[in-house]
Amino acid sequence: MEMDESLSVLDEPLVMCGNDPITGFFRDGSCNTCEQDVGSHTVCIEVSKEFLEYTRFKGNDLSTPIPEANFKGLRPGNSWCLCAARWLEAYEDDMAPRVYLTKTHKKALEIITIDLLKKFAVDLN
Repeated sequence: MEMDESLSVLDEPLVMCGNDPITGFFRDGSCNTCEQDVGSHTVCIEVSKEFLEYTRFKGNDLSTPIPEANFKGLRPGNSWCLCAARWLEAYEDDMAPRVYLTKTHKKALEIITIDLLKKFAVDLN
């Protein structure tokens, strides 16, 4: 798998999203992506209790540990590379979590506008 260039939505070098738990399509801590990443795990979010409840309700339980997959489950405050389409779906349902622009891969812009991401930015001055 050939990784896409590691650039953020700000067109700067992509910053690591999170390593506790380790995140990303490549499980490298960053929201790097490639052609095989059909889910586009490119949006680095700040996990909230509300979002964890929302995504569990939608059928993607991210809070329950899965030891056999070496996944301890997400908690509020964690950072996580989320699928761009899931973030947009959460936005449409008024449940979008905040995002880190410096940690969100520019490929997310194929699904979400930069103006929309900026409205939810944790790291925008």
